[in-house]
Amino acid sequence: MAKTPTKVTDIHGAAPDATTHPLYASQPAAGFPAPGDDFVERSLNIHDLVVKHPTATFFVRVRGDSMEGAGIYSGDVLVVDRSVEAYDGSIVVAAVYGELVVKRVRLQRNQVTLASEQAGYEPIAVNELDDCYVWGVVVGSVRQFT
Repeated sequence: MAKTPTKVTDIHGAAPDATTHPLYASQPAAGFPAPGDDFVERSLNIHDLVVKHPTATFFVRVRGDSMEGAGIYSGDVLVVDRSVEAYDGSIVVAAVYGELVVKRVRLQRNQVTLASEQAGYEPIAVNELDDCYVWGVVVGSVRQFT
């Protein structure tokens, strides 16, 4: 299977949606089944979980396999907050020579690199002369299983 760097394919704003869904108080176990209950703890809008700064938050769909080691797979939708400052270890969407890519920021000995989380991908060394900047910090992800 050919390696493909993880790139952004779609960008959507995080405009709040009035749709809410019930959040049940019972927490299902991942092992043996537990008796359920019908007690609704409160209503939940997905934005309550993933959007802290609505005007600075975007949803981006990604394609590629270079970030699978970080749990980011082709087709996932990432929650990107442009108001959050990146630090060593942050996963970011970066504009590298006009292309949006998803990488992990690494700061070592005054050198910034953008690293993949998959073997076979070389890190991208960045300096102030490069056409590269952090577009936003990944603060969450959404994956559809079916």
